[in-house]
Amino acid sequence: MSMKDSLKEFMDANRDGFDNKQPNQTAWTKIEAGLSSHRTRWWNTVSVWRATAIILFGLSSYLLITRTAPINKTNRQLASEFKDLDVFYSNQITEKAELVSQFQIEQGETDDEVTQNIQKLEAMYQVLKTEMRQRPSQDVKDALVLNLLVRIDLLNQQLNKLDRREEDKESSKSV
Repeated sequence: MSMKDSLKEFMDANRDGFDNKQPNQTAWTKIEAGLSSHRTRWWNTVSVWRATAIILFGLSSYLLITRTAPINKTNRQLASEFKDLDVFYSNQITEKAELVSQFQIEQGETDDEVTQNIQKLEAMYQVLKTEMRQRPSQDVKDALVLNLLVRIDLLNQQLNKLDRREEDKESSKSV
């Protein structure tokens, strides 16, 4: 038998002896007097805690707004800078894509691997552009510019390849 069980048995056997005792009335009056004489401190009041919470909330909001304001300005500046780059490079890509298209039409070629790669890069570019609108950052801007430069490079390579083919045809006709 454990100690817990023996204590329980003792309590059950002597329950009547425990329940018949009442505390003295003077004991209760002393306890009440001690409670009422104990003044409530001003920092323990609910209204002080509420006021403190409101002040802390206001201060936190102010600090949060002032810290995010420069970030928003930087993000807007990045987006603005990117718009200028986007216009410049997009115009170049459009011009070069039209030249490649004209060469392919003249030579009777269909879409090749370079055209497909440019289409894939365009799809990635649209995803990055959406990311730039939602969460502008220097990394996203750099990825967008790199995408534009890779597309321009692919189009330049394709134009050079088509020019060489045209020159080879002309030189073979003259021979």
